[in-house]
Amino acid sequence: MGWPVVGGGHVADLHIPELVAGLHVAVNQTGPIPLAAEFTCQPGELLALVGPSGSGKTTLLRTIAGLYHPQHGQVSCAGDVWLDAERKHSLSPQRRQVGIVFQDYALFPHLTALENIQLPLRHLPKPLRRERAEQWLAKVRLDGLGKRYPNALSGGQRQRVALARALARDPKVLLLDEPFSAVDQVTRRRLQRELALLRQQIDIPIVLVTHDLEEATALADQICVLHSGISLQQGSPGSLFRQPRTPLVARLLDRHNVFEGEVVSIHGQRRLKWGEWLLEVAGEGLNAIAEGQRVAWYLPPSDIVLHRRGRPSHGERENPVAATVSEMVVLGGITSIVLRVLNGDMLRFDIATHAARRNQLTLGEQVHVSLLAEGIHLMPEHRAHAVPHNKRNLL
Repeated sequence: MGWPVVGGGHVADLHIPELVAGLHVAVNQTGPIPLAAEFTCQPGELLALVGPSGSGKTTLLRTIAGLYHPQHGQVSCAGDVWLDAERKHSLSPQRRQVGIVFQDYALFPHLTALENIQLPLRHLPKPLRRERAEQWLAKVRLDGLGKRYPNALSGGQRQRVALARALARDPKVLLLDEPFSAVDQVTRRRLQRELALLRQQIDIPIVLVTHDLEEATALADQICVLHSGISLQQGSPGSLFRQPRTPLVARLLDRHNVFEGEVVSIHGQRRLKWGEWLLEVAGEGLNAIAEGQRVAWYLPPSDIVLHRRGRPSHGERENPVAATVSEMVVLGGITSIVLRVLNGDMLRFDIATHAARRNQLTLGEQVHVSLLAEGIHLMPEHRAHAVPHNKRNLL
């Protein structure tokens, strides 16, 4: 990890193929911090890195910034190669033009807000330096607070100063290391909204490290799921939450309805045998799997439909299933339901609290639900029980 850092090196010099206009990271090493991660973030996109503590999120940010050198791999951004470990090439952190916002803000306490923002602008004449810093103060809506020191600013205001400082140097990528974790929930939502508004003014890749799946879903165009330094899957929030690649990805995304079944043939039609139930699955997924093969499968909570009392459904592709109410938790306007089916598996989903009351749901009651065929997602190369129970609540 101690090979020399160089100050130059353009794509044309290195002849690295398939460079992207945005940010591309592909790194690998066995230790001391194991890594096997690859992800891409296009200009104007926000990519969220999620995963449990120790999954390598901050190490990957440091790799992008040039503060950590993995044994193998590449980092490229905006058509330039920033890191090529095999060629022993690495641009210095200064040459990479990276803006970083840390969890603890990292503001200099003896400098005012305006002076903190001017730090990356020292290459400009003093009058222009001040003018540019004041423009960034205005962009983060801190006009008139430039003379205040960090200890005279609220947590949210300090965070916005740190963001303005990171953007003042015209970075090619913006890295956010859990930037909202040190503020209260109300301020956190406000800062998330302001980041979403600020994104409209900048057209660079943004990489956000967060433990908050709701935050990642609300802000990110793409999510990359990490575990033990390995990137397991990247995709839009919608695609990941509906089609996790493996049971482990599902667990890391706090998805609970992961089960195991067997592919069978009934009167020439493929079905997914789950306990006593023969489930229809939309699409051609079952036809591509050998009869008799065990598969893991997942169903999004939104594709579990509770039947009205006394009116079970027998519609096509609805897969009606009987179950017993095992748990009910009222969370304001939403009630979380856990159902136990005959084979002992648990179905989890949410319904509106008024709907739960209208159906007079009670613990121990038998109900009927539909498992919509369109929502069943197969993971044929992975068995559900391959995920240890102690890994099921990692976030």
